[in-house]
Amino acid sequence: MILEARDVGFRYPSGAPVLDGVSFGVTPGRSVALVGESAAGKTTLLRLLLGLRRPTSGAVLFQGAPLPTGHRAAREFRRHVQTVFQDPYSSLDPRQKVSRIVAEPLRAVGFTDHEPRVSAALDAVGLPVDAADRYPHEFSGGQRQRIAIARAIAVEPTVLLADEPVSALDVTTKVRIIDLLAELRATRGLTLVLVSHDLAAVASLCDETVVLERGRVVEQGPTGAVLGSPRDAYTRKLIASIPRLP
Repeated sequence: MILEARDVGFRYPSGAPVLDGVSFGVTPGRSVALVGESAAGKTTLLRLLLGLRRPTSGAVLFQGAPLPTGHRAAREFRRHVQTVFQDPYSSLDPRQKVSRIVAEPLRAVGFTDHEPRVSAALDAVGLPVDAADRYPHEFSGGQRQRIAIARAIAVEPTVLLADEPVSALDVTTKVRIIDLLAELRATRGLTLVLVSHDLAAVASLCDETVVLERGRVVEQGPTGAVLGSPRDAYTRKLIASIPRLP
């Protein structure tokens, strides 16, 4: 497993448990979805996988070892694991040009040859060369999310963690971003962990699905089996709640 949660629990001080006994693993080159309703614990789990918080019980492992705590080791971890956030409007600094935004993780992990890597990342997400010299407000929501994805892939990570990356987009743009993520997976061999309540996106992108209910895993397995023949009543409820056209 490249990334793994082993019996992970998490609670905030003086609060109820947010996660309880969560276990799952991600195989290199595969994609896993974390699904569930609001307050199921998906985003908290993603923050633990990123090392932004520490579990109160259990462990998160990267390549078989606990997530690093020292500065140098943490920087190496960031070289391999990057993230794309939900809102393309708030995740980009409006005062910075796109070139500097995309170069941010390159600076953080110690790369010095920024310009060719920024150009390659922008090209990989389908943005023109002159995008580097513009500001986020000059782009549409879908283009801003492409900038955010370019920032994440600039260091050529092995794992991409995506937190509801299409939920703030319109339907047509959503499809294009899903297609882009699928293409990046195929061409770069990315391992993808997708947090989403959009089961159509999950079905399009993910090999496996983990279903969370109130901080516990209630079902996990191949996406086709989980969504096509769910065993748990909560999973069936999620699927039944998908809006359908008459």
